[in-house]
Amino acid sequence: MPAVRFTPSVETPAADEAETIAGLTEAMESISATTFKDEAKAIRAVHAKSHALLEGELTIFGGLAPELAQGLFAKPGTYKTSIRLSTSPGDLMDDHVSTPRGIAIKIHGVDGDQLSGSATDTTQDFLMVEGPTFAAATPKDFLGTVKMLAATTDKAEGLKRAFSATARGIEALLEAVGSKSGTLVALGGHKLTNPLGETFYTQVPVRYGDYIAKLACVPVGALAELKDAKVESDHQNFLREAIGKTFANGGGEWEIRVQLCTDLEKMPIEDASVEWPEDASPYVTVARLRAAAQPSWSIDQVHAIDDGLAFSPWHGLAAHQPLGGVMRARKSVYATLQGERSARSGCPFSEEARHAAG
Repeated sequence: MPAVRFTPSVETPAADEAETIAGLTEAMESISATTFKDEAKAIRAVHAKSHALLEGELTIFGGLAPELAQGLFAKPGTYKTSIRLSTSPGDLMDDHVSTPRGIAIKIHGVDGDQLSGSATDTTQDFLMVEGPTFAAATPKDFLGTVKMLAATTDKAEGLKRAFSATARGIEALLEAVGSKSGTLVALGGHKLTNPLGETFYTQVPVRYGDYIAKLACVPVGALAELKDAKVESDHQNFLREAIGKTFANGGGEWEIRVQLCTDLEKMPIEDASVEWPEDASPYVTVARLRAAAQPSWSIDQVHAIDDGLAFSPWHGLAAHQPLGGVMRARKSVYATLQGERSARSGCPFSEEARHAAG
């Protein structure tokens, strides 16, 4: 089937969406205020703990089909990138409290019309999390999940670690009978595996130039061999240590793949919990992300990337406008939280904190 062309009419906001977004903002601000009190430092309200901070390059392939040669990917080229690997909670916890992982990619030196709110920037952000679907279908469902996370923020870490071990056991049983609980995984039931072996997804759709798509970041080569590789030690930052060993010995690569929307009924815009069927539209590789051998964690990288940069799906080109209710909610929530983090830290963010070229 041909790819569906983007028009503004593909989005259908709920009548009470503004009220829901206000509730989301309040819940996320609660997480942010709690962690600021506990850590005496302004940290992110979600994905607070980073496990790797890397410099890399994104190479966009030539010879793409016209429907894939869109937006940032319209022509071949190589861009500098900043890469942040993290886990989802808003508080800084021992890695034995094992939760979903994410990757944030900031592409520097991008030309083209930017989204509202990032008009003076020359960057494109893609935020991805493991698993092809979002944990909540709509902003209202998302609000319920965030309230649950807010309620667990600032709880005793020993209790969280014990619960995480129990949740992993229950999750293993569910998977053995062909089921999976997104809630259990989000609360600490994730397997203790190397994040470098994970495939990451935007989970929710974005505009893809004239079309609509979801994107994925897929490990290849040596990183692909780390899929389901167990990692654990007595150290609280053992994920950071495992990633550091890989990048000390040779770096890694991912493919950036695109899944075009070909059927709005099977591939809805407003329901973020629906997995788009790959038999109707497979993921196709459009670029390669590389990070050479380097220290994956250093004080300089913490200052430049962790503290100095803000990542948002709404930082980027108008050609890659985020779509759907969950993404619309992220726009104002992220802007509010990033403003508060900047004010608390006393340091404005800079899109160019690391790369003079972009």
